[in-house]
Formats: sequence, C-alpha cells, structure tokens
Amino acid sequence: MRFDQHLHSRHSFDSQADPDANVQRAIELGLNGLTFTEHFDTHPDERLLCRYDDARYSDDIARLRERYGHRLVIGKGIEICYQPQNEGLILDHLERYEFDLVLLSVHWTPCGPIHHRDCWQGVAPTVATRVYLETVLDAARWAGRLAQKQGRVFDVLGHMDLIRRYLHRYFKHDDPAEGADLTDEILRACLAADLIPELNTSTIRSGHGRLMPDAPVVARYAELGGQAMVLGSDAHKPEHIAADFDAAVAMLQDNGIRQQAVFRGRCRSLEPLT
Repeated sequence: MRFDQHLHSRHSFDSQADPDANVQRAIELGLNGLTFTEHFDTHPDERLLCRYDDARYSDDIARLRERYGHRLVIGKGIEICYQPQNEGLILDHLERYEFDLVLLSVHWTPCGPIHHRDCWQGVAPTVATRVYLETVLDAARWAGRLAQKQGRVFDVLGHMDLIRRYLHRYFKHDDPAEGADLTDEILRACLAADLIPELNTSTIRSGHGRLMPDAPVVARYAELGGQAMVLGSDAHKPEHIAADFDAAVAMLQDNGIRQQAVFRGRCRSLEPLT
C-alpha cells in the first residue's frame, strides 16, 4: 500500500505540473492513491502570488476522479503555511471548503522565509536550526489548542525539519543531532494534538541525502507511542511523485513505524506500509 499525500500542481504558485500528468505518473508507479496539497499562503509577501482558487481546483479533482478514480484514490488536500496572526482567515478558509487532508507546514520564522538565503545572512546555522524548530513547536502546539477548542483542524505536520534542506543548500551545514531537545518536544506536541508527522522524501532528490525527519527522530516517535506517519514526496513535477519511497518505507519499518496514515474526507485510516 503506497499513498503519496504531499504534492503540488499548477494550482500552487510554485508548480507548473499538469494534474493529469501527476495522476498518470502515480498510476505508472502502481500507487494506491495520491493527495494534492495545494498551497494556501496568507503572508502579505506571498498572498498576491497565491493561486488558490477552490472552484477550479475542485473541478480538476472531480474530473480526475471521474477519469481515473477506478484505478487509484485521488485526494483533495491543502497545505497551510503557519501564520498564527492570520488564524481567522485560515480557519474561515478551512471551514468554507471541503478537503480530504489538511497539512500544516512552517515556511516562515521570525527571521523571514527560510527558503530565501538572505533570511539567514549573519545567522549561525545552529541558531537558524533552533529558530526554525521553535517555530515548528509553536505550530504543533497551536494545532493542539485548536483541536481542544473545536476538534482537529490540521491532520498532518509537514516536513518538520525543513530548515536542514536550506542549511545544507546554502551553507553545506548538516548536523542531524542539532535541536534534538526541540524535536522531542515537537513529537510530543504532535501526539497531544493528534497531528501525524510527515516523512518527506524531497531532501533525497535535492542532494541533502537524509529523509525529513531522519531515522533517529522516527525511532523516537515510535518510542513515544507514535504508530503511523504520512509519506509525502513534496513533488512539484510529475517525475518526483513518490520519489525515494522505497528508502522511506524501509527506514520507517526499521525504526518501529509499520503503518501509514491515510486521509479521506478528513477521516484517518491506518494502512500497512509495504
């Protein structure tokens, strides 16, 4: 059973992928399902770039299901960038539209957008790591507070240590042990919030060489009681769909996680990792 539950198409500002091509690639690979997670960005610097148009997006999903739904599950998801100052806007959007999966990700910190090199000029890599992980911890705890008040709002925490991709890209810095105390707190917050962490494979194809998160974090999650994770390629091109999933599944199984969480209509099922 293989599901890719983090990928993008032309409905996201940073992808030109044809949704049909994504689905056709998933069929070629023999996937059981894929879930589009198009970006919804609320930061003023990115809001104008946000392509999110639910009517067009939903029409594409309906068309894809009609054409290919007998061959695999096609999910409609959304990736929410953590912007707590825009809580009202985010919650209103999630209330207004229907999704199979809601992914919460951190792309911004108090220092700025982590994917911009200028954001980290003059900031030591060790400091950058902690600033990012502290923000991810804030996001997981925010999800927990919302869940206590109104039920689960977010289903999955995306690429929890994404900062490592950019520290490696810009500064050739890679110390997987950095921020272990914060990573531990993030995992605990996920369990408390009923928020499933994603195992994101995009770092492998980007040259970093480690999965996000890597084996010690997965093993710690299992030790704390975690039973399942979500597989996501974070593909922005069809050829990246389910990239490096064999390595991801093997690593999960070797470190105590033998199930994947699969979301349909915001309902979660646990499926075997094979």
